[in-house]
Amino acid sequence: MTTQPYQQNKVHWRTLFAFIVPSLIGVFLFMTPVSVGEAMTIPIAVLAKKLQAFVAPFIHAMIVGVVCVTAVLSLAAKLLKPKALMQFALFKHLFDVSWIWLVTRLLGAAFILMTFFKVGPAFIHAEHTGALVLNDLLPVLFSVFVLAGLLLPLLLNFGLLELVGTLLTKVMRPLFGVPGRSAVNCVASWLGDGSVGILMTARQYEEKYYTQKEAAIIGTTFSAVSITFCLVVIGQVKLEHLFAPFYLTVCLAGFVAALIVPRLPPLRFKKSTYIDGTEPAHDAEAVPDDKTLFQHALSVALEKAEKAPGVKGTLKEGMTNALDMVFAVLPVVMAVGTLALIIAEYTPIFQYLGTPFVPYLELLQVPEAAQAAQTIVVGFADMFIPSILAASSIESDVTRFIVAAMSVTQLIYMSEVGALLLGSKIPVNILELFTIFILRTLVTLPVIALMAHWLV
Repeated sequence: MTTQPYQQNKVHWRTLFAFIVPSLIGVFLFMTPVSVGEAMTIPIAVLAKKLQAFVAPFIHAMIVGVVCVTAVLSLAAKLLKPKALMQFALFKHLFDVSWIWLVTRLLGAAFILMTFFKVGPAFIHAEHTGALVLNDLLPVLFSVFVLAGLLLPLLLNFGLLELVGTLLTKVMRPLFGVPGRSAVNCVASWLGDGSVGILMTARQYEEKYYTQKEAAIIGTTFSAVSITFCLVVIGQVKLEHLFAPFYLTVCLAGFVAALIVPRLPPLRFKKSTYIDGTEPAHDAEAVPDDKTLFQHALSVALEKAEKAPGVKGTLKEGMTNALDMVFAVLPVVMAVGTLALIIAEYTPIFQYLGTPFVPYLELLQVPEAAQAAQTIVVGFADMFIPSILAASSIESDVTRFIVAAMSVTQLIYMSEVGALLLGSKIPVNILELFTIFILRTLVTLPVIALMAHWLV
């Protein structure tokens, strides 16, 4: 977005306060690593777990209620268009959706009712399909969405992203083709959870800070997997003692994928226009001749802080964020995640899709290539499944290391990240997500295999 540089000689102490205090609180909550037991996480994730534990006795009933209410009100908004409700912008935004999203929400409601009450076909509510999504995934997402949605304005509204974005533009733009502010999304994902990064990206895309192309790149490339989840994955394949080289490998492979994949279709051909079709100003990131980079970054940040809403406006926006994510995304995750897991669990489709990777793995001298190939495409359903399969069917430490690292760097999995992207307004469809998933696999596997042969 084009902004006029803020006149620093007019800086008021209230503006500095509005910039510094909320931004520091946001950095602490979303970007400061803290140690919890033997794991590293961020405060917002700790708070989300405490909230999840507090509402644990009735969280599943709450989630079922949210998904079913979403389906019913979406159906009513589509067919009846009640004037008493359609006049409210929030109601219209949440429930007046396209036919494809209405069907998805209805499917999510059907799946969650069958899973909660354990009725209907067993393959829908089985332990590794609908029950996995409802019991293990949705409670975590619900807690993260509520807290992150409420508190994200601290990061987004008071100038922090403008400061960081302006300072890092000369790095992020030439390397990855995205604004510098996307670095904050990546760090929040890396230290906390990929869903937080997608929430940040979707919100900024809707507010015209990212173009369609930038939002698609950031959502599919920089919603990095958290350190905590990496510990879980490497532990699943019983290689905890190799965590340091494993995480080094994940970071290196992720960096290479971020350099290459955005320059390939489908991301390469995304439109460089905002959500409303307007084009960004060519000088939006230019530094004025009479200022240093830091001076310009600070002036842009202070201008944002001066225009920030007060406490009441911030709370209102936070509540809207939380409602948007809870009502819009949870039904999609239930529908798409359950379908993907059913396909992975009860059909050989992912095994067939993995067969072409056998020669590729053999070329990379990966032991037990046939067994490893079966784990590759199944990661599109859920990131944890490849490690589960590898732990039970693969003997080689090298191969289990490769499968674990690959499952993390593939990044797009439909039980969470993929469903979140589809549920947002970020312009990607399921075919494009699968294509990006395959491209990330092809690009990262040589890096991972090389590191595995060297380090394991």
